[in-house]
Amino acid sequence: MIETINLSKSYAQFVATKNVSFKFDTGDVVGLLGPNGAGKTTTIRMLTTFIPPTSGTAKVVGFDIVKESQLVRKNIGYLPETPPLYPEMKVKEYLEFVAKIKGVERKLIGSYVDEAIQSCFI
Repeated sequence: MIETINLSKSYAQFVATKNVSFKFDTGDVVGLLGPNGAGKTTTIRMLTTFIPPTSGTAKVVGFDIVKESQLVRKNIGYLPETPPLYPEMKVKEYLEFVAKIKGVERKLIGSYVDEAIQSCFI
């Protein structure tokens, strides 16, 4: 479940989003459509706690994006348009790195990474 109420983001004199409100229930498949500069990326960045809103509020699976940002991050994934990859890392190394920074228990990382890789070949 994702819900926004009058979510807005401004940078000095520039208004990136203004009073965005919507609600998506668990299981809904949605897309944000609009021309360049419409605020799609800004909205996603606020929902994933990469940037704070200027005003308004939003909840992701019931957690407030400002007050409970850590819980939001544990329940949502975000792959930006330009992913923050390290080109010197091999796929398995990168997955292990991400698992560590996400707090996956060390003894489980190997099996989770192997499972993720295998799921790509099925």
